[in-house]
Amino acid sequence: MAVLKLIFWSSAALLSALLVGLSGTFLYLSPSQPSVEALRSIQLQIPLRIYSRDEKLIAEFGEMRRAPIRFEDIPRDFIEALLAAEDDDFENHHGVDLRGLMRATSQLVQTGQIQSGGSTITMQVAKNFFLTSERSFSRKLNEILLALQIERELSKDEILELYVNKIYLGNRAYGIEAASHVYYGKPIQELTLAQLAMIAGLPKAPSAFNPLANPERSRERRDWILGRMLRLGKIDEARYQQAIAEPVDASYHVAEAELSAPYIAEMARAEMVARYGSAAYTDGFRVYTSITSERQNAANAALHNGLIEYDQRHGYRGPEARLGDVPQEELRKALATLRPLSGVHPAAVTQVGGDSVRILLRDGSERSLSWDSMSWARPYLSASSMGPRPQRPADVVQAGDLIRVRFNDEGQPLFSQVPAAQAALVSISPEDGAIEALVGGFAFGQSKYNRAIQAKRQPGSSFKPFIYSAALDAGYTAASLVNDAPIVHVEESHDRVWRPKNDNNTFLGPIRLREALYKSRNLVSIRLLQSMGVDATLEYLTRFGFNRQDLPRGLSMALGTATLTPMDVTAGWAVFANGGHRVEPYLLTRIESRDGELLYQAAPRRVTPATTEPEATAGVSDSIVAPMAEPAEQVIDERTAFIMTSMLRDVITRGTGRRAMALQRNDLAGKTGTTNESFDSWFSGYNAELVTTVWAGFDQPATLGRNEYGSTVALPIWMSYMGTVLQGRPERLPAEPEGILTLRIDPASGRIAQANTPEAYFEVFKAEDSPPTMQELGVGSRPPGSPLPADDSAPMDLF
Repeated sequence: MAVLKLIFWSSAALLSALLVGLSGTFLYLSPSQPSVEALRSIQLQIPLRIYSRDEKLIAEFGEMRRAPIRFEDIPRDFIEALLAAEDDDFENHHGVDLRGLMRATSQLVQTGQIQSGGSTITMQVAKNFFLTSERSFSRKLNEILLALQIERELSKDEILELYVNKIYLGNRAYGIEAASHVYYGKPIQELTLAQLAMIAGLPKAPSAFNPLANPERSRERRDWILGRMLRLGKIDEARYQQAIAEPVDASYHVAEAELSAPYIAEMARAEMVARYGSAAYTDGFRVYTSITSERQNAANAALHNGLIEYDQRHGYRGPEARLGDVPQEELRKALATLRPLSGVHPAAVTQVGGDSVRILLRDGSERSLSWDSMSWARPYLSASSMGPRPQRPADVVQAGDLIRVRFNDEGQPLFSQVPAAQAALVSISPEDGAIEALVGGFAFGQSKYNRAIQAKRQPGSSFKPFIYSAALDAGYTAASLVNDAPIVHVEESHDRVWRPKNDNNTFLGPIRLREALYKSRNLVSIRLLQSMGVDATLEYLTRFGFNRQDLPRGLSMALGTATLTPMDVTAGWAVFANGGHRVEPYLLTRIESRDGELLYQAAPRRVTPATTEPEATAGVSDSIVAPMAEPAEQVIDERTAFIMTSMLRDVITRGTGRRAMALQRNDLAGKTGTTNESFDSWFSGYNAELVTTVWAGFDQPATLGRNEYGSTVALPIWMSYMGTVLQGRPERLPAEPEGILTLRIDPASGRIAQANTPEAYFEVFKAEDSPPTMQELGVGSRPPGSPLPADDSAPMDLF
């Protein structure tokens, strides 16, 4: 009896001590416990997603792949699989599983360390959201207390929703919806029972049970979970047998971009980081850009095809590697180190025949490469010379060569190579500066350098229209005569003599400004700048948005020796296209929070008032239309812009841009540009809807080769793009502004023509700058070719 009393009182004392200890622990830890209420408004990390204006996914940025899912959208089979694997008593306990805790306590007593946590799903929620992964007694007590508190304040459904969206499931996938896309490439609602059980097995050890890294262990884990579901009565025998018979069919899936625009994506990412810092990657922002998929795809194709065409004109530079006669396994390993670049894929030559070549592709398949696709491959010697034309495949390749191929529309491989030259294309709306399409180079995977906004190059003759615009605003007219003749300029500060010349080293004598522009006469541009004054012209050019530091203070500026990016040039040309207004190029149209709240809406300055009508572009959301904004600043006379457009249309119909007539449109204006030794090739052009600039050249300046100009490299790319995006769209010419006169002009004098003047033509003038008639000059009927009287007051007669 005494022994029983001793045992009773000892047990009571021990229990009291335990209760006191637990109470003390609770009182000690309770003040530092976080508020469970915070879980209701928890912000899970969600990556930044970039979209086009027509809502095509361009890119996703962020360390964690996550797509939160609501509890009601979780398949019931997954919930049962998860509970069978992690916490089969979840529906009944109050946050703590006493049996699991006793097991963990026993392990702690025996080893001095916590081996298994005995954690319920609620305890894992407490740890994942509020605590660290440290294995310590104090952390476990905090976890228990938090779990009890969570169970009091949240429902079981809320706890499960938090858990399935937070857990790490391998391969940067956080949450079950992200894991479903990573391992199976589809939403979790579309998975089979076996696939759901596979994902349910990942929380315990995402690396050990990963179906990609350890398919056998993941199968064992999956089948164990299915067996637990059967024993718990959650599935019947038939479903169990069907599920365990399924193969492990997981494979790695990444979020596929719906639109290839990597340079755009990087520009948007950089702007978001500038706005929000590191939160840009985690707060689930959805960013919509101004580009459309149709125009961006056209830009990609135009630039890639144009560079490949230029590259093949200059011959084959040889294989990327020559491995010789090695086993196919060696070729496979070598191919695995090479990436496709903008549709140009690596391949290995396995056999060379008389009229074809057998190649091994990166995916392990073998194909036949026809001789017809190889016949262009004359050996590259220099930018201006090639070796003899090959007669058979063996003249080009040999077994063991690592080469590149493209695929035509029928899926047949074509012999190719990665272009050595680079290019950039920028297309903007002249109405508000919205970037409609942009490509910064041949392949972002080859070089992340965005030549569209970072490469400052000399624009050559594509800069001349800005000089001519200054002349029109200084009193010259399109009919003004300027002498295209040799000029000698002495630079006293450098003690040297400069003798500029035209590109063909010819001189045409007195020539009208219109003709001088479409024939791109260098000496006329220089004389105009000399007449207006360098400093006054520099001041005028800043109206187009150019940084004065990028403009040289000298007569060479007339030949395009400024250093400008393609974006700079395009923005400047927009002034001509929109009637004389300056617009600022912009990319982001709106930013939304993870909940769809509008955080930012672009309000660019517009040439025409913003409308509440949706833009007439298929697939573009009505909600993207910009709000009312201030009008764009008028920086040059709209009549000057109108006359410049008229003159630049002649460049297309009569001058260096004649190739563009193949587009069969009458609303196009533009100008070629080629710098010394053909280091840079340019074409800028527009109609009232789009302004587009193309640059091509080498990153390290070098000649593009003999007979390569703006009209041969840049213009074909421009034509391919503009021809595609404007196809079927009505022609858009600027409306004639008030104060414009159209007069019949004598081509030899630039004066108003008499009735019997041969070859007279119609010219447009500002009303105040219209030229005098011959009678006003005191001259009667003038025989053709006879000299004009002196007229010192007329700036048009600058010889």
